[in-house]
Amino acid sequence: MQQKTIKQLLVNAHNIPLDELLEQLGARENGLTSGDVNQRRAQFGANVLVVKKSKPEMFKFLLQFKNYFAVLLLIGSLLAFLAENIDPAQGNIYIAYALLSVVFLNATFTYLQERHNEHIMESFQDMLPQMVNVLRDNKTVNIKAVDVVVGDILLLDEGDRVCADARLLEHNQLKVDMSSLTGESEPQLRDLQPSDKNLLKSRNMVLSGTLVQSGNGKAVICATGMNTQFGQVIKLTKETEQTETPIRKELRHFIRIIGLIAIVLGVSFFLISVAMGKGQIASLIFAIGIIVANVPEGLLPTVTLSLSMASQRMAKKNALIKSLESVETLGSTTVICTDKTGTLTQNKISVSCVVLNNQIFSSQDRNILAQAGHHQLFEIMTLCNNAHMINIGYSGDPTEVALLSYIEGLFGRETDRLDNRISELPFDSVTKRMITINKIDQQSNYRALLKGAPETVLAKCSLYFDSGESKPLTDSSRLTILNNFKKLALRGERVLAFASKTISTPELNNETEFVFIGLVGMIDPARPEVPDAIKRCHDAGIKLIMITGDYGITADAIARQIGLIKGEGCIIIGDELSQMSANELSTLLSKPEIIFARTSPEQKLQIVNALQQQGEVVCVTGDGVNDAPALKNADIGVAMGITGTDVAKEASNMVLMDDNFATIVSAVEEGRTIFENIKKFIAYILTSNVPEILPFIAYVVLDFPLALTIVLILAIDLGTDVIPALGLGTERSESDVMKRPPRPRAERLLSRNMLIMSYGIVGMLQAFAGFFSFFVVLLNGGWQWGEALANNDILYRTAVTAFFASIIICQIADVIICRTRRQSLFTVGFLSNRLVLLGIASELSLLALISYHPVANEFFATQPLQVWQLLLSVPFAILIILGDEIRRYFVRRENSFVLKWLTW
Repeated sequence: MQQKTIKQLLVNAHNIPLDELLEQLGARENGLTSGDVNQRRAQFGANVLVVKKSKPEMFKFLLQFKNYFAVLLLIGSLLAFLAENIDPAQGNIYIAYALLSVVFLNATFTYLQERHNEHIMESFQDMLPQMVNVLRDNKTVNIKAVDVVVGDILLLDEGDRVCADARLLEHNQLKVDMSSLTGESEPQLRDLQPSDKNLLKSRNMVLSGTLVQSGNGKAVICATGMNTQFGQVIKLTKETEQTETPIRKELRHFIRIIGLIAIVLGVSFFLISVAMGKGQIASLIFAIGIIVANVPEGLLPTVTLSLSMASQRMAKKNALIKSLESVETLGSTTVICTDKTGTLTQNKISVSCVVLNNQIFSSQDRNILAQAGHHQLFEIMTLCNNAHMINIGYSGDPTEVALLSYIEGLFGRETDRLDNRISELPFDSVTKRMITINKIDQQSNYRALLKGAPETVLAKCSLYFDSGESKPLTDSSRLTILNNFKKLALRGERVLAFASKTISTPELNNETEFVFIGLVGMIDPARPEVPDAIKRCHDAGIKLIMITGDYGITADAIARQIGLIKGEGCIIIGDELSQMSANELSTLLSKPEIIFARTSPEQKLQIVNALQQQGEVVCVTGDGVNDAPALKNADIGVAMGITGTDVAKEASNMVLMDDNFATIVSAVEEGRTIFENIKKFIAYILTSNVPEILPFIAYVVLDFPLALTIVLILAIDLGTDVIPALGLGTERSESDVMKRPPRPRAERLLSRNMLIMSYGIVGMLQAFAGFFSFFVVLLNGGWQWGEALANNDILYRTAVTAFFASIIICQIADVIICRTRRQSLFTVGFLSNRLVLLGIASELSLLALISYHPVANEFFATQPLQVWQLLLSVPFAILIILGDEIRRYFVRRENSFVLKWLTW
């Protein structure tokens, strides 16, 4: 048997006559021999699903060196090595090693963070069951699922997860939960005959990854591993292009701009310096200084740490983030495509009401027990039911479990209800009914008990039970029953009808002349926190679209209960969607309130693609295997942690550990906050670039003494930038963060206004403070303009230390004003962010260390400062704080000039 032959068989395995299929598979109903198994395993490999192709760890680590910042710093390091080689013992070797250390530490940190998040998801990799039963050499053996091969005879029982695609040979009331593959919410009855041209829908097949809900059976395995339907979806998911996150695009743009500025300035001032006769070596060192000063070395680890802390905060709220960048993507979301069952609702179906004698009773209304006919109704609910008791409740179809749980609440458990069952005609989606034949007494009387969809049951009834007697079912009485049904359906309830008739033989000759007894309404109630979450989405300008496999009338009722639809709304059924052109779908998606009902997972992907083509940032929820392509293709895919399949979790960016829509909304708020916070600490980090760059420019152009060294620049970028920036990354959201529309796609992290504020205003104030302190110290020490200063001159080192101290002191003011973009600092509170306070303390500690410790004085070429020298820059720091408080005041008053130029 060749692999090509197997692939050809897979397409029609459900339609080929069974004898022919067994022959082509080389299978026997009593099982394969050991020799057959070894040969097939060698030929086709193990039964495994390759969910994710792993890259070598070294390759993952090396990828961290490809970002623009790393390249710039590596170039700077190489130039420093070159300068050291040309003119040794000038300290360039230390600069080279320092830059290399920065690049290596950044790469290591980022790699470890990514590896940590991969470890979180390793528990989701195993999709197949661990052990299964198969027939081999006419004996039942329990083997590992990975060891089954094509042609094995698979034995299935209730609770088993199917490990491969197989054609049924025998079955006994076998029902399989296909929701992970097809999205069908109801378990599907299996049959020995093909029922559809599509293998995925044919009832004589059991498919990998699905769950046996009830019954048992025997099947011959036709496909294993990646050749299964399950495997095909995984392949499709792999082929689906991963959408690049908005924050990655913005960081790449930011790095490109800053890198370009660094290179242009570095090369330009190298050439200017050489032209002015400074010498090539000195000019090279100044070029390195300008490049290093422009590159915020602490930015990438700060961004990664901030996203990591945000993901940890979200994990405490039951949202597990797989990709750190996905935290911010949530904040950019403009449309959320959400499931209904389990996400907007509690996924706990229960009896909500009973209709008897044309009266609707709440399930909590004990008056139902005084109604004529309640015994007959409860008898059918109990006996026409395949759910069964387990130690902690009931097991079986959720609808049937809900019926038994309701009866138990009234009368206690029934232990012998199946003892008098003679036969069963099972429920399926075609007949929409279930009938059991039960012996009701010692005489020759039997009763046929019927439950199912109201329209189906009514069609089989000629009488109805009313006030203790059976009456003819007229058009009028039929209309009354249907109106009651519609009332319940409009409330979002799933409705079952119940009927019975007495027969003289244990065989049901026809499915007519039943007596209609009553209706039972069941509901999966909305989660109580969802209405408020939906209101917050509407306030935040986020559009919500429900995509469900349930009926339109039920979806509409739930949507209105939770406030997702308030007006007329637009309900599109899957069959209608399949007939739409791309333009028609695009026009439809422009409507404000939309529900897609009875849709397939493939159609969900179609909707997502159409929204993205309109420029929307789309968040999608899903739980099934077939949801995986849509989850992966979405800007942010959200899988269900409780009901979701492992493939869906693998394809997603976030996993809801409580399957709760409200958790998504909390995550959106966190995402918006983190984008705002990233802008805050980028503004903070960029501001110090100006006082770092200007000393080199002033040295070359104005022939000033060099007021700062490269080693001190690195001390600022790595020592005083990171912790305060992390504090800004943990800042609480501002009060209006969920009352503004999603940020425009055109909004940049590095905007014109941010450059104006960081480089043109606050950065310049910091530079003025630095030069003011630098020259006051020099002039006070007797220095005169034009006088040469040696690197080891104590006065010069003291002045350089004063310049460095001025940057630190002004940075403290800067981190304070960066905490809020609109709200007053007095509203936020100066002491409310402990990590910012820790950052300020770390800045002051580093300043004290570099200024006053003898070893640090030697390494950094600094000198202890007197108190008055430290205080020289304090007025500039106060000016920064007061000036920005005034700016925020005008922002809140929506002053047009401030909004246009000074809102960053």
